[in-house]
Amino acid sequence: MELDTGATAWMLMSASLVLLMTPALAFFYGGMSRAKSVLNMMMMSFSAIGVIAVIYVLWGWSMSYGGRDIAGILGNPFDQFGLQGTIYDDAGNFLIDGFGVPVIVGVAFQVTFAIITTALISGAIADRVKFSTWLAFVALWVTFAYFPMAHMVWGGGLLSGDGPFASIAAPIDFAGGTVVHINAGVAALVLALVVGKRKGFGSEPMRPHNIPFVMLGAALLWFGWFGFNAGSAFTADGMAGLAWVNTTVATSAAMLGWLLVERIRDGHATSLGAASGVVAGLVAITPAAGSVSPVGSIAVGAIAGALSALAVGLKFRFGYDDSLDVVGVHLVGGLTGTVLIGFFSTSTGLFYGGGLNQLIVQVIIAVVAMVFSALVTLAIAVPLKATMGWRIAEADEVAGIDSAEHRETAYEPVGATR
Repeated sequence: MELDTGATAWMLMSASLVLLMTPALAFFYGGMSRAKSVLNMMMMSFSAIGVIAVIYVLWGWSMSYGGRDIAGILGNPFDQFGLQGTIYDDAGNFLIDGFGVPVIVGVAFQVTFAIITTALISGAIADRVKFSTWLAFVALWVTFAYFPMAHMVWGGGLLSGDGPFASIAAPIDFAGGTVVHINAGVAALVLALVVGKRKGFGSEPMRPHNIPFVMLGAALLWFGWFGFNAGSAFTADGMAGLAWVNTTVATSAAMLGWLLVERIRDGHATSLGAASGVVAGLVAITPAAGSVSPVGSIAVGAIAGALSALAVGLKFRFGYDDSLDVVGVHLVGGLTGTVLIGFFSTSTGLFYGGGLNQLIVQVIIAVVAMVFSALVTLAIAVPLKATMGWRIAEADEVAGIDSAEHRETAYEPVGATR
């Protein structure tokens, strides 16, 4: 395959856009946190970049895409450990993939997905966990949950078009409904349950300290998401254009759907709701961006926005402390987008005469992804609780995790002098 410089430029730009999403998430989550916790919350995102970038080069790529398949669940981590055999051919030329893009550029694109997926989980455990335990969790979770899931869905494993469920219909996950959002959303729920509630949860207000940060983060996430979705076409073509348009209209519809629910339920529409609706729409259209029409994307986004707006209140009803609504937005949004493909896919969806097969397989892959993520996360989180411990001291939580864990504060007290 000859090098396609246009496709290569597109993928390098897309990788850069997706990498931007993790600092954007830091702003989004940081703004939603309390003032005494904002630095720790942002550090959880930034540290995920540091840990996962190193791990991905060593064994992440091989486990996801480069190694020999092991039981349809993961690639052999040692086959291309350290990216051996990934960059050059025997003649010393760069290896080129089927889109005319160097394989090393594909590595760059895929590592950013691993980073943002893991960082998403941090929002469920804001204010209360040891930074060192979080770092250990990041390394273990990306290895045993994310890399296998990426292999199962995109690397030719059990949940791919080469897997056993493809006899019903080829599973569709264009850019990460199962791999990213269901995976992270379930992990967030399990981790919130294992770690436990913040002191004062349900009895004292824990409002976002900086809504402009939240809106800035949502805007940057939206911008970066074009690399996420349109980049998943793997070249600059009509499919990338369709994914771009679908991402825009679904996100817009989700924002409106969330605001409508707020207006009916609470009597007013909020800026926090607008930002959260944006993210819910981005999440929902991620698996469907290449398989639905722009009109179908409006429906997907509106449904996801409304359902996520309703779902974020479930933590108070059921008593789990998902601090920044990772479950309500990412799990619910990811499930919504993954399942709605069965209705709205223009080639195989129920509403387009395709019958029930696509819907059935979408439900199956969603359920398998939830079960896998829950079991792996539990198997990591419980031993960490017993060994390193998850919680900071109660006094440190009350005083503020920023000072306790990082010896820093985001804001100087009124009247303080340097």
